[in-house]
Amino acid sequence: MGVFDSFAISASGMTAERLRLDLASNNIANMNSAGRPNDPSNPPYRRKIPIFVQMLEQTGGQGLQRPGFSGAGVRVARVLEDNNPPRLVHDPSHPLADDRGYVAYPNINIVNEMVNVITATRAYEANVTALNAAKDIALKALEIGRG
Repeated sequence: MGVFDSFAISASGMTAERLRLDLASNNIANMNSAGRPNDPSNPPYRRKIPIFVQMLEQTGGQGLQRPGFSGAGVRVARVLEDNNPPRLVHDPSHPLADDRGYVAYPNINIVNEMVNVITATRAYEANVTALNAAKDIALKALEIGRG
């Protein structure tokens, strides 16, 4: 692993966590957007969920190192939509109410979304700290080389 590999690993983590934060914020913003129950032309918003996968690099197995794989960061494989059924609220006066008076809202739990926001923020901060530590190490190595 080179000196600059840790920069790329931290940057990939920050990019992935930023997307997770964006999706959680979007879920919260749309939690009260209504749709018609069982109407494909006007469905309620569906919660978005990021799927992360690790990126691996094959190691050459030189010296004491065995051939295998080492971590190279994280990437977002895809963004899924939650398949849970919408939350139905009886509100016959709503313009999107069906024949029985029900309106469909996304099945979004604000507590879960806030946990996602907090964990994404903490993970982003941890990646920033790791990036700064790697930068400090690289600067110290340059100072040693000058001396």
